[in-house]
Amino acid sequence: MIDHLLTAAAADTVPLTLVTKSGLDAWLAAASPTDAAWVKRLGFKAAPGATAILPGADGQIARVLAGVADRIDIWSLAGLPGSLPAGSYAIEADLDADTATAVATGWVLATYQFTRYKKSTKEFASLVLPAKADGAAVERFARAAFMVRDLVNTPCEDMGPPQLAEAAQNLAAEFGATFSAIVGDDLLTQNYPMIHAVGRAAAREPRLIELRWGDAAHPLVTLVGKGVCFDTGGLDIKPSTGMLLMKKDMGGAAHALGLARLIMAAQLPVRLRVLVPAVENSIAGNAFRPMDIIPTRKGLTVEIGNTDAEGRLILCDALTEADSEKPALLLDFATLTGAARVALGPDLPALFSNNDALASEILAAGTAKDDPLWRLPLWQGYRAQLDSKIADLNNAPGGGMAGAITAALYLEQFVSKDTVWAHVDLFSWNQSNRPGRPEGGEAMTLRAMFAVIANRFGSKQ
Repeated sequence: MIDHLLTAAAADTVPLTLVTKSGLDAWLAAASPTDAAWVKRLGFKAAPGATAILPGADGQIARVLAGVADRIDIWSLAGLPGSLPAGSYAIEADLDADTATAVATGWVLATYQFTRYKKSTKEFASLVLPAKADGAAVERFARAAFMVRDLVNTPCEDMGPPQLAEAAQNLAAEFGATFSAIVGDDLLTQNYPMIHAVGRAAAREPRLIELRWGDAAHPLVTLVGKGVCFDTGGLDIKPSTGMLLMKKDMGGAAHALGLARLIMAAQLPVRLRVLVPAVENSIAGNAFRPMDIIPTRKGLTVEIGNTDAEGRLILCDALTEADSEKPALLLDFATLTGAARVALGPDLPALFSNNDALASEILAAGTAKDDPLWRLPLWQGYRAQLDSKIADLNNAPGGGMAGAITAALYLEQFVSKDTVWAHVDLFSWNQSNRPGRPEGGEAMTLRAMFAVIANRFGSKQ
């Protein structure tokens, strides 16, 4: 069992009572006069996230009241592991299976710490797994999210293309998957010119990382993740404020690997393929330049309108290869545009899809799993903005409007119309600490996407 999640209560386990604002009066009426007076004295109003610790006659904690909303979700108790005294706690409530699993998952996610470079002495409270919770699912989701957070939090010095490839290779070894990588000039030999062009200026060579797993008889699910391990902007260099968080520009790759972990850990009956183009967008004498025209794996030529729109360039080669095998489902993840964040903020990933049924499934799963996305249109009226006078496409239309949509439209040019495809433009970062979501790298959409894949191709997990 994963840390801070217990399979059974101990003699000193503290009961954790969930109380809503509307249910507080009933609890007070049923409590002993001493406990009721103590809770009133504390000023506890059962606001979501609030707690009241009730002492016992021996000076130990006898009970904890936790304020919750009428609808309990994954984050309802996520503030408790770090705020309650260390020890074990057991929820005194008959939660249904989905709610129990969600609450336990949120509890474990709240215990994450990134300690690679600085150790922590922080202690967390532990939760006894609620009776109806799926402990295996809790552990799967937590380990996948922790992996995503670790990958995104690690700076590029220790998470460049070779290290990202190593992480994929370790994941493959853990689950008996196959791993391969096309590195450096071999990208040109094997016709991945865009990945090579974007990454060629870096000291560490660009590469296309591939992981395969599963039975060949099962439906093919292909995941593609943007692996820009650091983005200077290239010759169209970013200002320092824009470059500060660019270690997280491989967040799409981290998500593809995190979702792959979930799929393999759950043994879903799919044939899994993961493709991660991994590069650093660096500046050197051989860096690609604005107005260069570069061919793609598909054969389309692209005029470089801006070297800082590099994510879509490496993705288009990977998507072309992914599409060539006609997968039953193709998903790509990318920290692609600032425009998506302007439109939707940091917490709501933008969803684009060429398939309405798939988009509806993803949105419904996001709502059910407290893992939301918001659909934006592949508005064909903006397709002309990608036109170039001297090439098939321009990677960065001018004008500054609808940037998330035009980026998605660019990617759409490399996916067949009959391929069921979704593109997720996400932030992969928490800007501040919140219950269950510490500041730093974050896993987004994994629970929603896993639910869609499980419902489409396998047993519901």
